[in-house]
Amino acid sequence: MSLKQRTTGGGTATTDEGVKTSEGEAYAQTGQTWGRERDVSPLTVFLSSIIFYGTPVVTLYFWMSCTHYQCSLYAPIKYLHDNNYTASAFRTGLWEKMPELTHEGLLIYFGWIFYNAVLYAILPAKIGYGQRTPAGHVLPYKVNGLLAWFITHIIFLLGAFYFGWSKASIIHDQWGPLLVAANLYGYFLTFFVFLKAYTFPSHPDDRKFSGSMLYDLMMGIELNPRLGKLWDFKLFHNGRPGIIAWTLINLSFAAAQYNKIGYVTNSMILLNILHATYVLDFFFNEDWYLRTIDIAHDHFGYYLAWGDTVWLPYMYTLQSHYLVRNPVDLSIPYFLLVSTIGSFGYFIFRGTNSQKDQVRQKDGNCEIWGKPAKYIRTQFITSDGKKYSTILITSGYWGLSRHFNYVGDLLISLAMCLCCGFQHLLPYFYIIYMIILLTHRIYRDDARCRGKYGKYWEEYCRAVPYKLIPYVW
Repeated sequence: MSLKQRTTGGGTATTDEGVKTSEGEAYAQTGQTWGRERDVSPLTVFLSSIIFYGTPVVTLYFWMSCTHYQCSLYAPIKYLHDNNYTASAFRTGLWEKMPELTHEGLLIYFGWIFYNAVLYAILPAKIGYGQRTPAGHVLPYKVNGLLAWFITHIIFLLGAFYFGWSKASIIHDQWGPLLVAANLYGYFLTFFVFLKAYTFPSHPDDRKFSGSMLYDLMMGIELNPRLGKLWDFKLFHNGRPGIIAWTLINLSFAAAQYNKIGYVTNSMILLNILHATYVLDFFFNEDWYLRTIDIAHDHFGYYLAWGDTVWLPYMYTLQSHYLVRNPVDLSIPYFLLVSTIGSFGYFIFRGTNSQKDQVRQKDGNCEIWGKPAKYIRTQFITSDGKKYSTILITSGYWGLSRHFNYVGDLLISLAMCLCCGFQHLLPYFYIIYMIILLTHRIYRDDARCRGKYGKYWEEYCRAVPYKLIPYVW
């Protein structure tokens, strides 16, 4: 399915930047642009199909491995092998162990979505602004996630431990039915925003059509789908039901561990601290998040719609699920080592992002590490034909490598996995996945910036030659 240039009685004007209606309003990105790929190869479509059809299977397999096989990824395969891969073995070893859809699971999940939607709409919020889009828009966002996080966690803790409305382990106890409900919503959201892009797009001139229905479904057509002026699908689904749930899930699994063994292990406590640090940093700096790749450049399709509603809450919290099934008591030296790795990673992560914000907010008139900031002033053109300027930092952390913030991200991710010891591979899926994700992002960012900044990006790459690890790569 592809978007064709419209022809009207009055004629349709076109430029290299966009397709125009008879009124002269661009309604899709064509020609030179940046951001999400538009001209995709058959190989890209094939790889996208693997992700589209494969990720739900991976999520179900990991859930089943943890719930029924003590978080061993090999155990289900061994069960099939020991039973000669018969139809009966597949039925008893896999099919009958899949999560079931329940009324309670549906009620909890869709109540959770509705609750977050209400908070997003009614809580006091400052207005933050994202980066300029390829079509030239600078969009406002409601920034009230931190208040929503505190209100939600207070309600959860009071409800569980004071009023007795439900057990603190309720999320753990309903984890299977919630997975089914989350998948239903994730797929609904994916197809809804796909159809919305054709029928009532929010910013038509920022849409991208690749000519492949599957790729457009996977990576999204609209850059910033909205309801009204401020209801942003990307910020809501990533930050509200996704990331707010992250720490609630960990607390619930800690409660489940307590119910199981009579205490909460120091590994579970450390994991909760590491995850909470990462989540609270997100909400304390939610305005900064508006200028990251998720919001500023990724279009909203299955990759983010299903990813925010299923992949994030289920695959990013594997360590807490693992520690319920396999409690781990860390020695004091090892506990301190993991804490140090996580703290050092956070120090780098926050420091790099703070430097970028400081330099750009002050237009380069500031110091980094006691010296005047170094930068390259660039120009770029949006599809409305207007020129804009920004700066690329070449000193401080950003002089070490183009993505030194990812070094901090990876150290934090490693610390989260190290909380689980070394008995199984499953809890280390997160660091393996993050290495793949961030490496891919480095290449995506390079392609986007070459398209956006042109010769200035070439100059920047000469000034900062390393992509991630100084003197290595």
